[in-house]
Amino acid sequence: MPTFQKNMSRHSVLVWTVILVMLAISAGGLAGCGNRSTPMPTPEPTATATPVPSPTPTPIPSPTETPKVVLPIVTNQGQDTSEATTSAPANTPAASTPAATTSTPSASGRKSSTGARWLNSPEYGMHVFLWWRPEVADRDLQLVRDAGFQWVKQTFAWRDIEGAGKGQFDWSRTDRIVQQVEQYGLKLLARIDSQPAWAGGGYPENGPPDNLQDFADFLTALAVRYKGRIHAYQIWNEPNLNVPGRSEWGGRPPNPAEYTEMLKVAYRAIKAVDPNAVVISAGLAPTTRWDDVAMPDLEFIRGMYAAGAKPYFDMLGAHGAGYKAPPEMDPAEVARNPVYNNNDPSPENLKRIYCFRHVEDIRQVMVENGDADKQIALLEFGWTIDPRPESPYHWHAVTPFEQGEYLVRAYQYAKTHWSPWIGIMSLIYLQNVDWTPEKEEYWWSIIEPAYPELKLRPAYVMLKEMPK
Repeated sequence: MPTFQKNMSRHSVLVWTVILVMLAISAGGLAGCGNRSTPMPTPEPTATATPVPSPTPTPIPSPTETPKVVLPIVTNQGQDTSEATTSAPANTPAASTPAATTSTPSASGRKSSTGARWLNSPEYGMHVFLWWRPEVADRDLQLVRDAGFQWVKQTFAWRDIEGAGKGQFDWSRTDRIVQQVEQYGLKLLARIDSQPAWAGGGYPENGPPDNLQDFADFLTALAVRYKGRIHAYQIWNEPNLNVPGRSEWGGRPPNPAEYTEMLKVAYRAIKAVDPNAVVISAGLAPTTRWDDVAMPDLEFIRGMYAAGAKPYFDMLGAHGAGYKAPPEMDPAEVARNPVYNNNDPSPENLKRIYCFRHVEDIRQVMVENGDADKQIALLEFGWTIDPRPESPYHWHAVTPFEQGEYLVRAYQYAKTHWSPWIGIMSLIYLQNVDWTPEKEEYWWSIIEPAYPELKLRPAYVMLKEMPK
């Protein structure tokens, strides 16, 4: 055999030997992979949390922070309040064009064309109850964060902080709350009301203090202590109500000019310390009654503008309960349909309050007063699932699934139709664990009031899954 043929044969043998060795190694490696067990996915947590042991709580006094969901006060007391047996259709179309504004959208923290600071439109918030129990506050703040919401609204009752006397402050709970909110990366909206006994003002009912300087001094101390940490202040709640036994204005008839004087004092005190804090006017109760007991929110706001309120708030506060109507329903249709206004005999223009889109009427008052360059803060809105036949709220109760669906659709409607003039939208409620089924607030909550058990209602789950 020629030399080159011998060399080629030797070379071929060597090549095939290498190939066979590589195949053997590869086969062994594949066999090894085949012997590995297939990894199993980590199970997803269930919606109902595992109960966490907690110390037996010390009996606690009834907190002054628990707000009341106030029904529209109408003049048809004693009338038939029966409701239709069929629920509102899920696909009710919008029937009118929402109020418009000439402003352009701005990013959070930026300013509009006239210098007013705008938030994203909307920003997502929940009314929470963090006051008494740190362990409940910790759990609920995590729920807010996990749902993709950015704001919590918490009542800072003046009487719970400076109740012992002028200048005698108890910051223990507020220090803890502010710190916990920060730990979860959330923004804090503090609702300020409930004057202490020493300040007068019709105590124990909520009312303006006898001396507004006392209120200014309290707000100054609050703003100094939490400058840059309380992001927004709501100045009082529903001053357009003077219902006997639960007045929000010290047992006196609603007076927008008086409230405006309080708002001016509050605005100046807060801004002198923390210019970046957002000052929000009081959310007002939707009502068709107009007398010494109540004033319609639109008339109260008009009175505020007439009294010179325009320069003394950064955002106009509003309440927007949905009642029985789906969130897209036109207020004009609600005003004409007794199913949705509970046969209220009031004039038709006043009956527009019985739906979420009544907020558009509030916006129109701002536009009429040359204030379109500010946003609205929707400080309360929601739907109740109250099943109690004797409850005055039962006529507009929806199912738990509708509650969730309507809340989601309300946010979606606002994002589509109310941008850029809608700012914070704070729903009611992420429950107070002390509520029982006998309390009407229990049925507005988006989770079952309980601790340490966590029982999610459909509304929370649906809101968590909602694109933000």
